[in-house]
Amino acid sequence: DVLLRMHSVGICGSDVHYWQHGRIGDFVVKDPMVLGHEASGTVIKVGSGVTHLKPGDRVAIEPGVPREMDEFCKTGRYNLSPTIFFCATPPDDGNLCRYYKHSASYCYKLPDNVTFEEGALIEPLSVGIHACKRAGVTLGSKVFVSGSGPIGLVNVLVAKMMGAAAVVITDLSASRLQKAKEVGADFTIQVKNETPQEIASKVKSLLGCMPEITVECTGVEACIQAGIYATRSGGTLVLVGLGPEMVTVPIVNAAVREVDIRGIFRYCNTWPVAIALLASKRINIKPLVTHRFPLEKALEAFETTKRGEGVKVMLKCDPTDHNP
Repeated sequence: DVLLRMHSVGICGSDVHYWQHGRIGDFVVKDPMVLGHEASGTVIKVGSGVTHLKPGDRVAIEPGVPREMDEFCKTGRYNLSPTIFFCATPPDDGNLCRYYKHSASYCYKLPDNVTFEEGALIEPLSVGIHACKRAGVTLGSKVFVSGSGPIGLVNVLVAKMMGAAAVVITDLSASRLQKAKEVGADFTIQVKNETPQEIASKVKSLLGCMPEITVECTGVEACIQAGIYATRSGGTLVLVGLGPEMVTVPIVNAAVREVDIRGIFRYCNTWPVAIALLASKRINIKPLVTHRFPLEKALEAFETTKRGEGVKVMLKCDPTDHNP
């Protein structure tokens, strides 16, 4: 293990959901729990067996740590391990605090030209990397991203990075769609009260064809329906957003058109990729951060996220650091 002085911690929708509702699906908060799982910090002490890190190293923290070497770890899909430790998922404490202890293998050294804030953003960026890999985004792909929150935006960034020729994105919010344009979306659709079929039709007309790939980031039933209708026959729909446990979808439409529906659960093996992309300046994730608060104003930061203001709210946990 390593002991870290925390620096930057992003607030995620799941953090707000636990705060407000005390549960997400089967994960129920039964005891007081520290929130936060998008994080970076400085190593201040290392365990006796740790050789790749030393005090003073700046690191990004991967929040999911398998507790045992099971079949999922052996096949490289450790995110699916049923006994995984995950920051801020009950009963495991997160890292929105001044000091935090974490498995050294899941702390990744940041190059000098990658900031703490970028280090904390690797967690949401990883969702985009994992989703686009599962979707099979490649050179020339036409991609439909549903939902322009932080996760929709990282999927735009990553899809374009992986060679997508055109990306169209939908959302209710005009300001979020403007942010999507800034990070590389080619087309935006502000959803009013269209039917799922009408949304699919708009996606097709903007792209000039049906997209091979749809990345659904909202979890809303109507959006999943639109995702199925929009995806080209033989294409792939990846479900990233989590909504109600049961949803009604046109599954026969997907089946007879051979639309593959894939789920994703967090991510795996993404931190080294993300660090390489950030260090080489191939991806610019900085525009995602719109608000910053010191740890003392955590409540204000959470209220800001709850109201849906901006995109990504970042908390600064190190009072000695005066850099933006």
